[in-house]
Amino acid sequence: MIPGGQPNMQQLLQQAQKMQQDLAAAQQELAETPVEGSAGGGLVKATVTGSGELQGLVIDPKAVDTDSAEETAETLADLVLAAVRDANASAQQLQQQKLGPLAQGLGGGGIPGLPF
Repeated sequence: MIPGGQPNMQQLLQQAQKMQQDLAAAQQELAETPVEGSAGGGLVKATVTGSGELQGLVIDPKAVDTDSAEETAETLADLVLAAVRDANASAQQLQQQKLGPLAQGLGGGGIPGLPF
């Protein structure tokens, strides 16, 4: 602070710029970090980035029942949905780990657009 109780604007701008750089670096790291979710005891696996983008989906051939195509399709749809949700939940946890400390640096009020 400058004498007289006024904040040092240059210092505040530098802190804001550093925080912005840290946030951009954390977001880039999230975008590059794969996170996996699964369902049906591993019969279906989904891979998303830490930012929540679906990158891959693996369905074990054991999940396919050739006797009942309709039932298999419904079961696979449920398993895919569950695996993607599981992966996204892991991605959100990763976001909180990476971005949570930055949000607290902003006064703990969170960052608009982020899930915490």
